Amino acid sequence: MHDLKPIAAIGSGPETIGTMTIAENTNVALASVAARKDGLTKCKKVLKSVLGAVPDVGRAVLHDPEAGFWMGPDQWMIGAPMDSHEDIADQMKAQLGSAASVTEQSGAWVVFDVTGDAMPDMCELLCNVPIRRVTAGDVQRTMIHQMSCFVIRREDENHIRVLGPRASAHSLHHALVTAARSVA
Repeated sequence: MHDLKPIAAIGSGPETIGTMTIAENTNVALASVAARKDGLTKCKKVLKSVLGAVPDVGRAVLHDPEAGFWMGPDQWMIGAPMDSHEDIADQMKAQLGSAASVTEQSGAWVVFDVTGDAMPDMCELLCNVPIRRVTAGDVQRTMIHQMSCFVIRREDENHIRVLGPRASAHSLHHALVTAARSVA
């Protein structure tokens, strides 16, 4: 069997600009869950057992080690540390059976953690998320430089997590860095 090792989308370390740090987070395993017809009850039961609660519309459950957020009607994204949950999609499939369609998403998304005092100023330049009104666990799908992304407000008020299409990782990184430089 091959011993394959995933590579980072950007491949560079964290970048500090002024008071902000932009870092690609390569330690996130992702799986999407979509409830099938007549499977919603079981799906919610499993999500509650894994996350502690079912993420509501526009919300994330920032549980440890697994976390999840609402993506659309009866659809959620589940994430966990890659080190311990590399097979998160298989784990979710085993628990959900035919109640949901589970799709491996780890290779489809790039994850950036943006932290720092000026993060709200940067976010206002970057996208239409009302960052000064959102609270920990709020999630919004938004456009960042013509890329559909998810922005998740983390527990630290100066921390957001941005999930964007991995195929556009360099473009998204450029957008983040440019906005950070504009407010630094």
